[in-house]
Amino acid sequence: MAVNNSNEMTRAGYEALNEELEYLITVVRKENAERLKEAISLGDISENAEYDAAKDAQAETEERINAIEESLRTAVIVELGEGDESDDTVKTGRTVTVKDLVLGIESTYQIVGTTEADPLHGKLSNACLVGQHLLGCKAGDVVEFQIPDGIAKYEVLEVSK
Repeated sequence: MAVNNSNEMTRAGYEALNEELEYLITVVRKENAERLKEAISLGDISENAEYDAAKDAQAETEERINAIEESLRTAVIVELGEGDESDDTVKTGRTVTVKDLVLGIESTYQIVGTTEADPLHGKLSNACLVGQHLLGCKAGDVVEFQIPDGIAKYEVLEVSK
């Protein structure tokens, strides 16, 4: 099992974060400012629910902007180029098909960075329990590890770019 401590992400994930950041800065910040302006115009802000909601929205937006900026600042973009054709191990950016040997279910996931993870849409984080244990594996490998409900056991069926 390879443990991944860096902020790896795919090029697509990096670009999606940049787009979200741009949207938050150019659109959502302005919307928040307008909501605040409208709430203030209603008068006494000490008992003004609209003002409180606008301030909360503004704080959430700024928190998300800061988180995205930090993620982008520390990002390590994984480029899977032509130099690694002979390397057929599971790593960030690769797609892996596994069979859950306990449940008998086959699943295919792209291994992505934590900011891109979306298991319901086939994107598995390289930092989650399953992702961590799959890193470095090749087709035919079987990984077994402890989970809260017992033991998980997966066979790697295929690794692709």
